[in-house]
Amino acid sequence: MQLVDLTYDRPDLLEQAAELLHARMPEGWPDLAAAREEVDAALDPARIAQAVVAGDTLLGWAAANERYTDHVWEIHPLVVRVDRERGGVGRTLVRDLEDRVRAMGIHTMFVGSDDELGLTSLAGVDLYPDVIGHLARLQNLRGHPIGFYRRLGYSVIGVMPDANGFGQHDIYLARRLVPPA
Repeated sequence: MQLVDLTYDRPDLLEQAAELLHARMPEGWPDLAAAREEVDAALDPARIAQAVVAGDTLLGWAAANERYTDHVWEIHPLVVRVDRERGGVGRTLVRDLEDRVRAMGIHTMFVGSDDELGLTSLAGVDLYPDVIGHLARLQNLRGHPIGFYRRLGYSVIGVMPDANGFGQHDIYLARRLVPPA
């Protein structure tokens, strides 16, 4: 396994990145055209886009961008081949993104993780009027990515109710990258 930057001079990897994004997350990228647009957006010079490869095969990729100037970056997206899950690909991508933004003096990394597939106790639930109460009782029922991020030291910091339709919420997690001054 090797970590590489995603760049326009590797069109083979860019196409594999789009195919993987569409295959693993069709609810967000319903066709290859939408996935290619996301890959292209990730190559913006203001963002970081990287991949883990084995030879010429892309195993996973991730991108990050600044959300709060000089303080907070967001991981978006992160996707790993199903046959490489739990093999260190996602961890490698996240840790490298963290290292790179930490070197820029960034304090916090965050990620939004949708629950469009009913994998948590929040799925299908009307969170209003007690959004925080529901969030406090959040459970990972069927392998939602919040488990992965929690293992990497991320904390659940919030939820956007109905972000993708009724009962399909976006769960936010974050991790401090540098100790407070």
